[in-house]
Amino acid sequence: MRIPTWTFRMIAVAALIAAAPPADTRALPPPPVPIGFDGALSVMTYNVHGLPWPLAWGREADFDRIATTLRDMRAEGRNPHVVLLQEAFTDDARAIGRAAGYAYVADGPDDRTTNDARPAVTEQRFVAGESPLHGEGIGKYVGSGLQILSDFPIVAVHRMAFPRFACAGFDCLANKGALLVRISLPGQPGPIDIVTTHLNSRRASDVPDARSNHAHSLQIASLTAFIRQWHDPHDPLIVGGDFNAGQAVERRVDLMDHAARDWSFGTPMDNAYAAAEGLHLPFSADARLSERRARDWEFFASGRQMTLTLRRIDIPFGHGADGAMLSDHVGYTATYALEPIDIQP
Repeated sequence: MRIPTWTFRMIAVAALIAAAPPADTRALPPPPVPIGFDGALSVMTYNVHGLPWPLAWGREADFDRIATTLRDMRAEGRNPHVVLLQEAFTDDARAIGRAAGYAYVADGPDDRTTNDARPAVTEQRFVAGESPLHGEGIGKYVGSGLQILSDFPIVAVHRMAFPRFACAGFDCLANKGALLVRISLPGQPGPIDIVTTHLNSRRASDVPDARSNHAHSLQIASLTAFIRQWHDPHDPLIVGGDFNAGQAVERRVDLMDHAARDWSFGTPMDNAYAAAEGLHLPFSADARLSERRARDWEFFASGRQMTLTLRRIDIPFGHGADGAMLSDHVGYTATYALEPIDIQP
């Protein structure tokens, strides 16, 4: 007998409620000795598919391989300095950073983080359309799944959960939002702000596109307000993560418009793949796949004290020799050159 999709979904919801992970209260280790910085900063974004059972299972071995790969890269001096993780919902997924040797780990909003913003009058119809059968309006059972790992000191952390009403479908069960860290780079005139986020899915949310697209737009607006609140325009900015834009024109236009107009206070904002195309950098098959899927992005902008320029893109996590992947996303690293701006008195 075939189980209807909505029945399977409700079974999954019940399992999530029963298996919601406790808050991670482990104490952080003492601060390590800072490493040197040669002017090139590598930043990887990677959705690790760390969904809880029964939405995903048997993932522990893949998380171990991700951590082992990053640790081996570290031994060879080529690990990304900063890693932006999405869908790190489970304890095993959240353990990747420490196991890989990252000295600093910042977590995004957990399942208890709240955003009390109320819907505008124009959103009342959207809110009234909530469907508990599709996971809407029944609470948050996992956190945001966001983490930022860094080799360099994280000197400030800001977290934001999207407003409770600003989601659609089964995405509402996760407390999605954004995480901003300020990272101190040795020998530089100032820090760099780095943001990661994970926006509402489209088809996987299991609601009509019009509804999921509207939630996506609400989340972009919240993300924009968050960046403008906490980003210092004197410093460079990188915003990466799973934006779930894909080939949906409405989503892509909205994302690009906000990124270009609102995130960097008038400083030109670029994205890594577009910049690489402009520089005629070589693209691997996995890089082409990631660019074509258009879910995982890294946007970047210079600050008033330092310029930020793309140098290359690498794919530490794509298809292996056997054709398999450790996640359902490609993990790619953009390397940037930072150069102080000589400000004349």
